[in-house]
Amino acid sequence: MIRDITIGQYYPTGSLLHRLDPRVKLSGTLLFFIAVFSFRGICGLALLTIFLAANIYISKIPFFYMVKGMKAIAVFMIITAVFQIFLTNGQGVIWEWRFLHITKGGILAAVRMVLRLTFLVLGTSIMTLATTPNELTDGLEKSLRPFQRLHVPVHEIAMMMAIALRFIPILIEETDKIMRAQMARGADFETGNLLKRARAMTPLLVPLFVSALRRANDLAMAMEARCYRGGEGRTKMKPLKYEKRDFIAYLVLFVFFAAIFVLRYVNAP
Repeated sequence: MIRDITIGQYYPTGSLLHRLDPRVKLSGTLLFFIAVFSFRGICGLALLTIFLAANIYISKIPFFYMVKGMKAIAVFMIITAVFQIFLTNGQGVIWEWRFLHITKGGILAAVRMVLRLTFLVLGTSIMTLATTPNELTDGLEKSLRPFQRLHVPVHEIAMMMAIALRFIPILIEETDKIMRAQMARGADFETGNLLKRARAMTPLLVPLFVSALRRANDLAMAMEARCYRGGEGRTKMKPLKYEKRDFIAYLVLFVFFAAIFVLRYVNAP
């Protein structure tokens, strides 16, 4: 399961989506998240699905490589769906026992929540798989530049978020190495129920935290050795510049977002 996490990794394919300006991809991801929590009805769901499928196709990233990242949150999604089914009040009671009950509204709420979580994970995966950490840093810093007038440390915030994203695959790889080393010494992480397997993961925490702190210290020393002093006065080797395809992408995003809200009010009760 650890090796199935794809968020934070970069998958180069040279597709049109990879060549877009990172500011376009950040804006598109934000608008997609808003649309995920705003859609209503079958038509809105169909539009979201078509938009997501089109982005996956354009990115040329293998679909199964992207979907395998869902395994990491499968248990969370199941628990969320169970709570929605048994604890959501609504009309059309199907089964009831004491405070537990299953209603048509609860089932619909569970399906809607699972779909939203799926769309959120896939949308985030597309952005990180199609954008390098350096591009994410530059795009985020450029997008937040107006906040510098309010003395917000934009460069430092963007750098921290980029480092956090970059550390995800590194820590996953480190966890995998520690698991393999402990399995060679007789540790068992694969058998037993969910509680037993979670308890078996406990010995991984101490070496993982030690490794993470060591890597963070090495990174801090490397930045100090290179006289890193934040974003003040720094220049870019490859400054971001919008091209024609970026404006077309913004237009597509605007049309998609407007269509989601039109469908939302058309399907309003």
